[in-house]
Amino acid sequence: MRRTAGALAVFGVLLAGWTVLRAQTPAPRNPGSADIMPALLEEVRGLRASLEQMSSAGARVQLALGRLQLQEGRLNASLKRQDELRQRLAEALKAQAEVQQQVAGLDREFKEQTRRSSPEGPTPEQMEDIRAHHRQRLAIVSADVQRLTAEEATIATDVASEQARWIEFNQRLEDLERALRPLK
Repeated sequence: MRRTAGALAVFGVLLAGWTVLRAQTPAPRNPGSADIMPALLEEVRGLRASLEQMSSAGARVQLALGRLQLQEGRLNASLKRQDELRQRLAEALKAQAEVQQQVAGLDREFKEQTRRSSPEGPTPEQMEDIRAHHRQRLAIVSADVQRLTAEEATIATDVASEQARWIEFNQRLEDLERALRPLK
């Protein structure tokens, strides 16, 4: 972008110098010079149009680049949220597995105790209360896992949307870049 601005500045200086030099040079008196003036005038108009096109393209490029940078920020924020959520989901799944193991262990212990009918250890009512408490914890952890899974799906959709917008902005920049390339 700075090269383009520098090139435009150099071109402007050269054009101004050529105009001053042209104004100081006396016009030739031969009849063929009258044909050159319309061609030169057309060339100057073409140069002016090219300069206007390049300056407007430069502004469009800067605007698109700014939008691309903002979109990258949004995309990175969404990706960070997704990573944090995945970490929380992994922790919730681990907690769920631990509580499931505890409930299964309590179920086995309860069955053995009822088979043995031994007076030592907690009573069947106490065991049932403990099992109920662990099952309640399991239900809470399972609900948390389901909520986090749904939230992860929503964030994954947001990330895909932000990536699509980033691709769109990037494509616009590439289109502008192609438009600014010199014709060969």
